[in-house]
Amino acid sequence: MRIAHRMVMKRIWVTILSIFLSIFLVSQLSFAEIYKWVDEKGAVHFTDDMTQVPEKYRPKTEEIGPSGADKEGTKGEGQVTPKGKEETHQDQLGRGQDYWKGRVGEWRRKLGEQQDRLETLRTKYNELTERVNDSKSSSERGNLRKERDQVKSEMDQCRSQIEEAKDMLEKKIPEEGELYKAKPEWVK
Repeated sequence: MRIAHRMVMKRIWVTILSIFLSIFLVSQLSFAEIYKWVDEKGAVHFTDDMTQVPEKYRPKTEEIGPSGADKEGTKGEGQVTPKGKEETHQDQLGRGQDYWKGRVGEWRRKLGEQQDRLETLRTKYNELTERVNDSKSSSERGNLRKERDQVKSEMDQCRSQIEEAKDMLEKKIPEEGELYKAKPEWVK
């Protein structure tokens, strides 16, 4: 009887100890900080270790509490997170204004770069055409024509990339924003 009593008491203590440890471990996990940052491509990243955040993104890293909600007053080094309902709106995937504006900005940058490149290539094409017309040597004209054809090919690629950027800015990003319930002004 005495052995049975000891076994029951041992089980009780083991159960109490396991419950205590479980509560302690769960409470420790609930206080863990989670960090969120957005890279230059607009991808959102999460980690529980600040050292995993690349150095260049640390100033804009958000500290998120255990419930997934932003902690009031902290957004990184000295930045304050918005507290108003209007300012904290997110799309269905949890992405906010920064993501959408960053995405639109990236495509605008690509569009501008390609438009500038096209203008440079157009000037080069015109110069080559003048040189072909002024050339007296047939072999030189042949080489200039090849170079001019290469420039024309690059111009066609630029036009294609310009059309892609315009399509993204005018159609695809706004459609995606509407699909994910982003605010319309974020995708303009």
